[in-house]
This record gives sequence, structure tokens and C-alpha cells, in this order.
Amino acid sequence: MANPSEKPVVLITGASSGIGAVTVKRFANAGWNIVALARRKERLEELAASLAGVAEVAIVVGDVADREVPAKAVQAAMETFGRLDSLVNNAGAGKWNRVGDTDDDTLDEVIDISLKAPFRFAREALAVMQPGSSIINIGSVFGITSGLAGGAYSTVKAGLIGMTRSLACDYGPQGIRSNLIAPGVIKTEMTDAYWESDYFQRTNHEITPFNREGTADDVANCVFFLASNEGSYLNGQVIALDGGWSTTKYVSPETLAR
Repeated sequence: MANPSEKPVVLITGASSGIGAVTVKRFANAGWNIVALARRKERLEELAASLAGVAEVAIVVGDVADREVPAKAVQAAMETFGRLDSLVNNAGAGKWNRVGDTDDDTLDEVIDISLKAPFRFAREALAVMQPGSSIINIGSVFGITSGLAGGAYSTVKAGLIGMTRSLACDYGPQGIRSNLIAPGVIKTEMTDAYWESDYFQRTNHEITPFNREGTADDVANCVFFLASNEGSYLNGQVIALDGGWSTTKYVSPETLAR
């Protein structure tokens, strides 16, 4: 194990693109060192190179659903930096279908990536975390309210809320806090293909009472707040980062006029 770094260290899964990559940069620019994990080595190398001179980035190539990867990632943090101050479980699977139309292969994939993997990463991280550390799970507003064709996705995201609160209860007394961010729809590579479709606009933007779209920066800023000293008394919370979508019955004037 390396001598503990003077800088705090965060492990981020799904770090090579989208919300994960933006979150890596948010922590790096705030003076943290990073363990970035994803499947795409080239993307991770590009990300690390872009932060040269800003932060030290240790990359770990692997699939979060692989049972050996969580231990490998935490080991990389300890061997490189000698400490782990925050875990961000960001990687997830976006498979949508009704329960009656979801086959076992799809169900297993969503559970393995979006529930079992965060569980295992948390288990490994807890073994080395010290008081003041944090676990931040990236869930979804559909884990709070569900929605059409939520199926396995909404089921697993709701389970992630349960896991977060269990962690908060069991490890809060040790000074390790756990919280979950539940974003609404965020424009990333995953949503680009259907962002402008009429169905997507009607079921998301037209019933969101805010004057702009959610961004990966919004999520990254919230993640960093929860990991920082400024968020050090938040524990067991689910933060719906959705512009008010899940807590109101808003319908845009344009929609009402149709």
C-alpha cells in the first residue's frame, strides 16, 4: 500500500463518458485524485491525459458486473494513493420494458450492473474507508416514481435507494455517510438518440417545471457537494435532481393548449 496521499481520493465507476467523465473533471478541478473505472481503455486514457497537471488519475479497465473488478478498483486506490475517501457508483444499465415483456437475460443484466455492482463496490470500499468518507450512488428519479415501461430499471433503482439507506444506518455511526442522487433525464450519449423526439419531449420536458434542461454538470456538482465537507451532515438522503418533475403535477402551457 502506498503512503496516504495528501489529496483526497475518489473512485468513480462508468468514468469514461457522460456523467462519469464530467464528475471526474469536477473532482480533479477541486484538488482530488481520481481512480477512474470503465470498460473503454482508450476513453480512460484520453480522460487522464486531459487532466495531466491538474490531478493524478489512476485508470482501471473493467466491467462493473465482473465480481473481481470492485476489489481490483479499491486495491488500485490503496496501492496508488494509500486512501479512499469517496465512492461514486455511477455506472448503470438503461434497459426499459414492461415487466411482462422483460426476459431473464435483460433482468439479470440490469440487476448485475445497476444493483449488484454498486453493492460490491460499497462492500469493498467500506473495508478501507475512514471516518469522513462517503458513498454516493447515482440512481434515477424513476426509482422514486417509476413510470411507463419502468420494469427492471425502476425496480433496480428503487433497490439502490434501499441499499443507500441501509448503508447510512449501518455505517453512519462510523462517520461514513451514504446518499443517492436521483437525476431526471440528463442529456448524454445515452439519451442523445431520442432527446428531440415528440414522445420524449412530452413525457419529460413538457411536464418539468423549470426553464432549462438538466446537464451532466448539474449531477457532477451535486455529487461533489455530497462528497465535500459542505455536505458532511447529509446521510441516507435521496436527492431528486429533476427540476421538479417528480414532485409536481406541472404541465406546460403549450401542452395544455393542444
